[in-house]
Amino acid sequence: MQERVKRLQGLFDVNGVDAFYVTAPENRYYLSGFSGTSGALLLCRNNSYLITDFRYTSQASQECPGFEIIEAPGNGIEALAGLCRKDHVSQLGCEGDNLTYAQFQALRQVLTSVELKPVSGVVEGLRLHKDAYELRCIEEAVRIADRAFARITAIIRPGVSEVEIALELEFLIRRLGADGIGFATIVASGTRSALPHGVASAKIIEAGDLVTLDFGAVYRGYHSDITRTVAVGQGTPRQEDIYNIVLEAQMSAIAAVKAGVRTSEVDRAARDIIKKNGYGDYFGHGTGHGLGLNIHEGPRLSAKDDTVLQAGMAVTVEPGIYLPGWGGIRIEDTVLVENGGRRVLTRSPKDRLLSL
Repeated sequence: MQERVKRLQGLFDVNGVDAFYVTAPENRYYLSGFSGTSGALLLCRNNSYLITDFRYTSQASQECPGFEIIEAPGNGIEALAGLCRKDHVSQLGCEGDNLTYAQFQALRQVLTSVELKPVSGVVEGLRLHKDAYELRCIEEAVRIADRAFARITAIIRPGVSEVEIALELEFLIRRLGADGIGFATIVASGTRSALPHGVASAKIIEAGDLVTLDFGAVYRGYHSDITRTVAVGQGTPRQEDIYNIVLEAQMSAIAAVKAGVRTSEVDRAARDIIKKNGYGDYFGHGTGHGLGLNIHEGPRLSAKDDTVLQAGMAVTVEPGIYLPGWGGIRIEDTVLVENGGRRVLTRSPKDRLLSL
């Protein structure tokens, strides 16, 4: 953790600050290891503080070596002000994307001798590049999701509801060792599979349905994300044709993933194939996104994002085709960017439309 703190301290001058106030839970955890639900970090040039309340001081002392733990009631702003005076902080960076207007105003009222400078994406920029520990956690989260998918296919059959499948899947994820699920589990069947974010409903699975499952596991704070679309019974020729188009688009995008490539180029690799086959108007979202401590974080694999991929980034690749009144198909893997290529972490089968 101290290495991460030093990297952030190295960005103070670039951002015109001499200390940084961290309130976003994921950033707080990334920099300190603190897993409690209430607290903030003050990172100065020579000192690192974690401000929290009585409930978490013992926990923080165990989880956050290298940090001075400051016990403070309420929102801790008075304690923050005292530490700023102690460390001669005159320009304090804060997370403009995380603080509400009311919180920012409260800080201004108390930190009267400190210039508050809202900045965006500083810690998130550090988090783009996963270290060895983070990658191990993501890999384990992916392994858990793969094992859960292998087991959940046994209960997908006519007469079972989407909600029943989702609940069983979430139970499996926890039983297989995850801290929890990564996001609201998507189970969308029949015409509902045309809803890219069709969370599980009471709809009953029927013979001939396509079923899209989009889910993930969290392991030690780090996420995985997988989507597979299956057919209940033998897939129809049209279902198999559209599945193969999506698979070709996904494989093309995965092949484009490597250090030095712009994320928009990865998106184009998938989108061009779907457009060529006449379904361009039915692929309305980006091709993927970064993931880590958040299920959605940078970089975005989108036509509107020109981030250059670098080794150590973890992204999803997830093109889809969604036809209202018919259904939809999406295939998604978690992929690690490496120098000269990529490593697909997801192992669940996808080479053909799986018939259950």
